[in-house]
Amino acid sequence: MKSSVNAIKELRDITCSSIAHCKKALEEAKGDIKQAVILLRKQGLEIAAKKQGRSAKEGRVDAYIHHGNKIGVLLETNCESDFVAKNEDFARFTKDLAMQIAATSPVYIQKEDVPAELLQHDKSDEEYYKNNCLFEQAFLKDPSITIKDYLGSIVAKIGEKIVIRRFIRYKIGE
Repeated sequence: MKSSVNAIKELRDITCSSIAHCKKALEEAKGDIKQAVILLRKQGLEIAAKKQGRSAKEGRVDAYIHHGNKIGVLLETNCESDFVAKNEDFARFTKDLAMQIAATSPVYIQKEDVPAELLQHDKSDEEYYKNNCLFEQAFLKDPSITIKDYLGSIVAKIGEKIVIRRFIRYKIGE
């Protein structure tokens, strides 16, 4: 099935994937944009998994200060090359993450960072992860995806390993 230019453009706007990836996903999904979005997100996570063995020693430190100057975030995000660290999509990604951290105040980056003794309370583990792990949180700008999905889409688009190394959130009085 041949994909229309408008469908490719719409899919690209939704996923930030390349034109070639969008066209291929639409063909596999037989023109169904929702199915193509799912395929592209899955591909992004697979690409991200393949790149985990690489070294990410470049990157950027980003800051976000919330209106009223009561909340601030410093975030270190690494990538493989200085070229990508200066990329507009990478910069937007790090700004989005810093705003997410300011708004949701996660404690950990991923599930694996949570100490096992913390999970021995009455709450469900999944609920705890969603509230306290950045990767498990719904992305504020698009609640249909998690931060982990967002990271996967950026890795697929840019083509390099990206690592959220560390962050710190400041709030007046805490």
